[in-house]
Amino acid sequence: MRVHPSQLVTGCLITKDVMGCTKNPIIPKNTLIHPIHIQVLKKFLIESVEVANKLSDGSPFVPEEPVDDEAIETQPYGSIESSEDLTFYDRYLHAVQSYKKWFSDWRAGASLDIKAIREVMEPLLESAVQEKQEIFRLHNYSSSWDYLYHHSVAMSVMASYLAYKMDYEYGEWIQVGLAGLLSDAGMARVDQRVIDKEAPLTEREFEQIKHHPAHSYRLVENIQTLSRPAKLAILQHHERLDGTGYPLGLNHTKIHSYSQLIAVSDMYHAMTSERVYRQKHSPFKVLENVLKEQFGRYDHTVIQVLVKELTNYSTGTNIRLSNNRRAEIVFVDQTYPTRPMIRLEEDGEIYHLKEHMHLHIEEILE
Repeated sequence: MRVHPSQLVTGCLITKDVMGCTKNPIIPKNTLIHPIHIQVLKKFLIESVEVANKLSDGSPFVPEEPVDDEAIETQPYGSIESSEDLTFYDRYLHAVQSYKKWFSDWRAGASLDIKAIREVMEPLLESAVQEKQEIFRLHNYSSSWDYLYHHSVAMSVMASYLAYKMDYEYGEWIQVGLAGLLSDAGMARVDQRVIDKEAPLTEREFEQIKHHPAHSYRLVENIQTLSRPAKLAILQHHERLDGTGYPLGLNHTKIHSYSQLIAVSDMYHAMTSERVYRQKHSPFKVLENVLKEQFGRYDHTVIQVLVKELTNYSTGTNIRLSNNRRAEIVFVDQTYPTRPMIRLEEDGEIYHLKEHMHLHIEEILE
């Protein structure tokens, strides 16, 4: 949908790069709008932008009349009657909105309705395995104020996708996805003030957080349509192979493989998403950190699949760097998959990113 900047509200998602008189976008696609973005667009005298027809919380975006009363051509937003018309983004936001409602119910003491959960999640997971590019944009859709709900859905989608790429059977990767979604359900038993706290947690508050996998397990332990491995994954998704995790401090001999799919997805999405207390990091920077500093804590096979899927770009792929310059990939060194050889768009200069450690890939461009 195309709208005037004055019609934008917090939570709108930019779906196409907003260009000015420079080669680099004023605001890149997949940016969630905040008030500062609206001010920037007005300063640059941008007449219209492309946005999604839903806000980050899943509610419809119905733009009001532009304040300058200019006639802006927009696409009408209406209810989607057929599920075949739903985009991946539609399904994703519907899942986030549904999870937010379920979480509120669990906090009030309601039991977990697995039938309702499957009706929402299974079509999303089935869509996700065909939408690789969307999966690695999930961190862009998350918002700091609704992070908990976005995070649970994103964990589900990513863990399921990784299981699919590791040749798990259909029923298995669906179970992994359901486990990913429900891993943080036990946060509904944690004091809301602890969840929302922006300052560092005290030791006592962190102890509350460390109990949430056990609370999650209690919510699902009697659900027959959830497999035993899925239930174990929910309980163990914060366990680490070297024994440094929680709540039980298990080592690699007692940790189920499903749990590592969720653990890696959890870590990746958390580090690449905007949080109340810190800004998000580039996916490629996160991968480098994982490969260098997290070795031995996570299943290396799962990490390698994540790296392979995210860096499966080819010669000619366009990218945006951390300094906001655009470039084209000209050679991929498999020894350094996150640091290929690139050609800068503006002057044609060749860089090998492994020799320029102050730079990293910010995102892949279509």
